[in-house]
Amino acid sequence: MALLKILRYPDPKLHTVAAKVTEVDDRLRRLIDDMLETMYEAEGVGLAATQVDVHLRLIVMDTSEARDKPLVLINPEILSRSAEMHIGDEGCLSVPTIYDDVERHARVTVRALDRHGQSFDLDAEGLTSVCVQHEMDHLIGKVFVEYLSPLKRERIRTKMLKKTRDEQVRGR
Repeated sequence: MALLKILRYPDPKLHTVAAKVTEVDDRLRRLIDDMLETMYEAEGVGLAATQVDVHLRLIVMDTSEARDKPLVLINPEILSRSAEMHIGDEGCLSVPTIYDDVERHARVTVRALDRHGQSFDLDAEGLTSVCVQHEMDHLIGKVFVEYLSPLKRERIRTKMLKKTRDEQVRGR
């Protein structure tokens, strides 16, 4: 397994729309394992392939308390959304140290393929529902900061660009 580089906002590659996975094979399963390792190392609860510059409809996540229940969603589709909405504090591995309130559906039902190519449905609520919606946004090239006001977005963009420049100066 290998740690992958996570793209940082405002990298334009984060706005790439992901393509449908056409074959679930060993190459894809290696990518899944690398993404899981990267997500756990970065202390995240979800990671979309788009965030590691692989533009396929693939998400890994683990919202369990013990961080021992990895979930793989290949070609996920939302089948239903609750009318009830929830506003919660969100962050993103591509926008480190930034958190803000985002409104999401309280519950969603998703159909996807697992790491073996088997179809399954997932009824998600709470953090799992938020994570699914957040990561599926990445697959259509949307980053959570796009739900925020233009002023907040611009401040975050400026902060992320400065952070990247500072790290480059320090040789990271």
